[in-house]
Amino acid sequence: MNTPSRAEPDPGLEDLLGFIRDARGFDFTGYKRSTLGRRIRKRMTDAGIHDYADYRDRLETDADEFRTLFNTILINVTSFFRDTDAWSLLQDEVLPEVLADIPSGGEIRVWSAGCSSGEEAYSLAIMFAEALGVEESLARVKIYATDVDEEALREARSGLYQAKALEPLSTKLRDKYFEKNGAQYVFRQDLRRRVIFGRHDITRDAPISRLDLLVCRNTLMYFNVEAQTQIVDRFHFALRERGYLFLGKAEMLLNDGDRFEAINIRQRVFRRRPGAGSTTHTAAPMKIRPGMGLELQSATRARQLRDLILDATPGAVIALDPEGIVVMINNQARSQFGLTLNDMGRPFQDLEISYRPVELRSLVEQSTHEQRSLRVNTVERRLGDELQFFDILVQPISSGPGQPAATTITFTDVTVTTQLKAEVKRVREELETAYEELQSTNEELETTNEELQSSIEELETTNEELQSTNEELETTNEELQSGNEELETMNDEMRIRTTDLDEARAFLEGVVGSIAAGLVVLAGDMKVKSWNRGAVDLWGLRADEVLDEHFFALDFGLPTAPLREVIQQCIASGKRARPVVIPAVNRIGRKITCSVVCSPFNGHNGGVVLLIEEIDIDSED
Repeated sequence: MNTPSRAEPDPGLEDLLGFIRDARGFDFTGYKRSTLGRRIRKRMTDAGIHDYADYRDRLETDADEFRTLFNTILINVTSFFRDTDAWSLLQDEVLPEVLADIPSGGEIRVWSAGCSSGEEAYSLAIMFAEALGVEESLARVKIYATDVDEEALREARSGLYQAKALEPLSTKLRDKYFEKNGAQYVFRQDLRRRVIFGRHDITRDAPISRLDLLVCRNTLMYFNVEAQTQIVDRFHFALRERGYLFLGKAEMLLNDGDRFEAINIRQRVFRRRPGAGSTTHTAAPMKIRPGMGLELQSATRARQLRDLILDATPGAVIALDPEGIVVMINNQARSQFGLTLNDMGRPFQDLEISYRPVELRSLVEQSTHEQRSLRVNTVERRLGDELQFFDILVQPISSGPGQPAATTITFTDVTVTTQLKAEVKRVREELETAYEELQSTNEELETTNEELQSSIEELETTNEELQSTNEELETTNEELQSGNEELETMNDEMRIRTTDLDEARAFLEGVVGSIAAGLVVLAGDMKVKSWNRGAVDLWGLRADEVLDEHFFALDFGLPTAPLREVIQQCIASGKRARPVVIPAVNRIGRKITCSVVCSPFNGHNGGVVLLIEEIDIDSED
């Protein structure tokens, strides 16, 4: 592939750009040739093609290749609140000035040009909602977000983002303005309705007007000087006096000091100076040739008559010029959709009817580009509690081959027809359902009759079985009465035994409790099973504190280590051991001497009984 020098345009590249413009409506002729050529050649290399003519053949035969090429050319690099310092300046210094210049309750109009996948537009929505409050922002702020990349716009309209894309936001802002949707987050719906996405080419399409803030960041740098000049002219026209322009770090307005005042050059924030706006986007006045006065009067009368006829047309009609400006709204359209004569001359995309009840801007672009009529049937429109339905026809009008003159949008009210069709469909479905239910009921009745006949025979048999069962139940009842008497006798005996056991237990507890010496019963695993009152008085530990605790793990003033061997010998021999004298400390901290006698206890898994007495050494002597 031959690459010409920068000074000379490449004919092959220019032909390819013209083909893309004519075939798909993407006009890249204003882009910088160095950047544009580099990206197109990259895509050609990836596709294995080395000549512009061959690549054009590929585009003609492979529609998907257009999408891949556009994704290569239109690099969408964006994020939420990209360049934090610039957004901080916008929020802290510019936004208060914007709000101060607008009357209380007045509409705030914002345009994000080159919005890519929507992060910048939603950042603006968050910024205004934080400054005004959500409710006031919903009532006043309208954000237009445009781009030439349809794929990026589809992603932006969905409002869905991965968690990684929301990392620039604080957790508070993320939870306030986004809702969890599976593995993704979706922008909150009420504010989403105030962001209007649409396809718009800033080099060709009419700009959105009467703006308070225009954000176009790192987009101008892709265009050549001539295209940049035209775009800046459009931006100047779009902004109201003292409206703000927010550009990217790679862009600068060096030659427009008479039209734009630099608020912060470092962050690329400018303000439109007072003065008349550009008139390059208004229609030129009609020129009159000498001698055509009578013809002009006749033509004027004919045009007036035509306008009156169109205005009285029973169907709602809106007409647009090739730039998307509204040039005609008939009486039915004004009354049907709340439009006024003041809306004539405004960009169609600024009107609510352009996106509600259905997205019409893309249909208008498609109809104009393909030069064919498009129809959308049974579009639903809610007006309070009332539902309306329309058939919408978008029809291009040409003044010659390849010369679009206007586009008409006709709304045909089919509410009554749609409701009648729905009613007929509902009645038909109800009749079909009733007929099926009747058929089913007849079959069920026949089946039920047979089942009843069979049930009568079964009941007669069952009656005989019941009589036999009744006799068996009477016999069983007598047996149960006899068994009940036996159970009552056993219950009386168990009650007597329980009373005896309670008395025996009380007697044993009294005996154990009356022993002045400490009495401790250990199970075979050396866990405490009994701890009498004498042991409580000696060591200060209650019975509930030591029961089922390991004896040698207790710390209660009596050294237990000397007893371990004695206890083991007692268990092994099954005989009472000789007393063991052990110095100890009683519950009040006084040193005492204790005599411990270990006796085998065969009643609880081979345990032992310890009898602990305080002895007087002097008296022993």
